Amino acid sequence: MTMARSSATRLLYALCAENTLSTTPILSSSPSFALLVFENAQRRRFSSAGNVAREKEAWWKEAMEKLRNIGISAHIDSGKTTLTERILYYTGRIHEIHEVRGRDGVGAKMDSMDLEREKGITIQSAATYCTWNGFQVNIIDTPGHVDFTIEVERALRVLDGAILVLCSVGGVQSQSITVDRQMRRYEVPRLAFINKLDRMGADPWKVLSQARAKLRHHSAAVQVPIGLEEDFQGLVDLVHLKSYFFHGSSGEKVVTGDVPADLEALVAEKRRELIEVVSEVDDQLAEAFLSDEPISPTDLEMAIRRATISRKFVPVFMGSAFKNKGVQPLLNGVIDYLPCPIEVSNHALDQNKNEEKVLLSGTPDGPLVALAFKLEEGRFGQLTYLRIYEGVIRKGNFIINVNTGKKIKVPRLVRMHSDELEDIQEAHAGQIVAVFGVDCASGDTFTDGSVRYTMTSMNVPEPVMSLAVSPVSKDSGGQFSKALNRFQREDPTFRVGLDAESGQTIISGMGELHLDIYVERIRREYKVDAVVGKPRVNFRETVTQRAEFDYLHKKQSGGQGQYGRVCGYVEPLPIGSSTKFEFENLIIGQAIPSNFIPAIEKGFKEASNSGSLIGHPVENIRVVLTDGASHAVDSSELAFKLAAIYAFRQCYAAAKPVILEPTMVVELKVPTEFQGTVTGDINKRKGVIVGNDQDGDDSVITAHVPLNNMFGYSTSLRSMTQGKGEFTMEYKEHLPVPQDVQMQLVNTYKASKGTE
Repeated sequence: MTMARSSATRLLYALCAENTLSTTPILSSSPSFALLVFENAQRRRFSSAGNVAREKEAWWKEAMEKLRNIGISAHIDSGKTTLTERILYYTGRIHEIHEVRGRDGVGAKMDSMDLEREKGITIQSAATYCTWNGFQVNIIDTPGHVDFTIEVERALRVLDGAILVLCSVGGVQSQSITVDRQMRRYEVPRLAFINKLDRMGADPWKVLSQARAKLRHHSAAVQVPIGLEEDFQGLVDLVHLKSYFFHGSSGEKVVTGDVPADLEALVAEKRRELIEVVSEVDDQLAEAFLSDEPISPTDLEMAIRRATISRKFVPVFMGSAFKNKGVQPLLNGVIDYLPCPIEVSNHALDQNKNEEKVLLSGTPDGPLVALAFKLEEGRFGQLTYLRIYEGVIRKGNFIINVNTGKKIKVPRLVRMHSDELEDIQEAHAGQIVAVFGVDCASGDTFTDGSVRYTMTSMNVPEPVMSLAVSPVSKDSGGQFSKALNRFQREDPTFRVGLDAESGQTIISGMGELHLDIYVERIRREYKVDAVVGKPRVNFRETVTQRAEFDYLHKKQSGGQGQYGRVCGYVEPLPIGSSTKFEFENLIIGQAIPSNFIPAIEKGFKEASNSGSLIGHPVENIRVVLTDGASHAVDSSELAFKLAAIYAFRQCYAAAKPVILEPTMVVELKVPTEFQGTVTGDINKRKGVIVGNDQDGDDSVITAHVPLNNMFGYSTSLRSMTQGKGEFTMEYKEHLPVPQDVQMQLVNTYKASKGTE
């Protein structure tokens, strides 16, 4: 006790000195009083430290709550680009509106790539940023085509919420179903926006019932239109019971009023329906609804927000983007009902624990975890878009690329604002920023070095299709290779190789459209005309039985000759073997000096790069060397390498080689009425159906089909299913081809060799 008191007295002196107090009156009082003063002072000290921490937390919490990362997706021609154009205009991001196919020839802001405008598909995810009512909204445009799998996955990974645009005349179309399915797969909360209410035949209530039936949305309208088609004037908000009219040349002045008298009955009915639908999935609202308590706009708003974020409800907004009506209330809806970054759970894969899933806190307090989801060639070099999931990134800090292990300094950190780059010193979790001068590939993950997390799996699907490309003029070779290098960095599923025999450049990717787009981009962006060969499937060859070899390579041509003899056998590797080529030296003694063994292995490896059936690489083969002979003078590395190559060719035919072709797992989703036609077509393509399930009105068919028989399948499927069917294709394994196909491939190869 005495000790405690003396230390308390010492600390008291320090505290009083700190606060310029006199210690005499305190110490002259009882020692217990001195202890009491000391304890109070300490308590104040700790509570002030706690307040600082709380204030810091409040700062980032507030900043995170004022963030929204959203995507806009829709069927082609539902008005997605027009809607984005209006959002950018009302938020002050652009200062005049241009139509998609306007007479001024400028075109919409988000249609940046000529190719995207022409084909009507998004090829790369585009990011833009705007501010609305003090909230920062990042809008990311997402591609929807299966050939851009990697791009789709990464774009959807960056989103926290989405707007699904539906046409009030066309209703729920095939692409709307595809897009909705993707959002469901990636667990993205969403709003629906029924567009084009000014068109002839607009019927939002029909579209709403279609969304409930076809998309299985648990949804209800949060707005009622005032008039339709030519008479469409404004909207009534069912939550706040207000009417909105849009005045001014571009609908920028929103005039709020009371509910029109002639709509009161409809509004009351639709509001009751909205409350009923939400109370089915929200307990708090259900309690108030069942006890007949009046439901305030705030209660209803909070209930809709809770139900939307938990993906149990989809609020439906209405308007006409082209006629500048209903866009501002939709933006309010994005802020009121879609989640901020801390309300969404994001998972990373821990590379130290065999890609184990880790839940990220999503706060700036944790270690830095950021994903590079888009690369762009800017004026100042490569611009890398980063979505920060956790922690803080600062200019001048060192960050580590988990995929390559490289340590990089952040030279310049910017936020994309209009066409300008706004330099910033730091950015925290939840934000989307861009960095300059960081050499990386699309999909790389950056951390501060304390953890080894990746945001997407490092297992990139193998390319399934190849094309031979070459520039038309020799002068453009530099630009050609520059383009290929850039595309490889942007897209890990795009590979470039060189055919050793023909010397042609071979590009490989995920499908026909994938490679077509890249060839077209080389033409447009780099002004290089390329000649494209026929699509080529990556066949392989293998042996099926053991075969002996005994080959003597002897050449005498004045001076030092060449001499090398190799004996042994080749055999197939056991199924499931991790390596594709194995070489074993079983020579006892010094029949062949050990310094020549690596040259023999190199010769066999080189020979296996091109099998004699159709010139494709030979896999799953084991070469065993059992004997040989050498010459004291004439033996050399080259002699043994050539002996190995010829020995391989000599015994290859005796090992009964077969051709392997890539087999794909094809998953089809087609309406049940087309099931018979589609299955018949799969059988015709030598496919094996391994599964057939029912998902609502759709049939889900899983089949294993040789890739060689899948060319042009997307067109066939569309024509068979009236554009409603969709399929995904993924590489499974290489399997032997039937005997008749093998004969055909061998004859074609021999004929092509004969003409050369």
